[in-house]
Amino acid sequence: MGFAKKLLLTTLVTGAAAAVGAATTDPDTRWYRRQDLPSWQPPEELFPVAWTGLYALIATSSAATLNTLDERVAHGEAEAEAERRSFRRALGVNLVLNAAWPALFWKVQKNEVSAVGAVALAVSSADLMRRAWKVRRGAGVGLLPYAAWTTFAAVLNSDIARRNS
Repeated sequence: MGFAKKLLLTTLVTGAAAAVGAATTDPDTRWYRRQDLPSWQPPEELFPVAWTGLYALIATSSAATLNTLDERVAHGEAEAEAERRSFRRALGVNLVLNAAWPALFWKVQKNEVSAVGAVALAVSSADLMRRAWKVRRGAGVGLLPYAAWTTFAAVLNSDIARRNS
């Protein structure tokens, strides 16, 4: 499978995670309006803009990583097949965590639970970046903003949990 097909596939699975997240996000709830939010929280209008770019980076960087791993498999590198399976699995777990967090925050409305989900997503994002970096540095660099944003989100969610417990 060529890079274009990999990019299409990673765009589709990333887009599915984004769609699930968007469908469960609702900042107009009474519950959310009553939350004590930190002054350093970005404005609501920033989130869809930031996430659109981050989803594009996830899809592109993942496609580039998988393309490089496919090339290594084709050249007979023994560890490349296991590394490719491992990266696919890590990407899948990351996208499930990504899709789950908005439901934990907006629908479950338990700040401590969503904070745990946000931390898990941040750890998974950093791991995905590390795996991509190991295979193809540019792809790892491409995932750096995602890992940074999810880490910021975990800190933000944790502070919201602390303020509202």
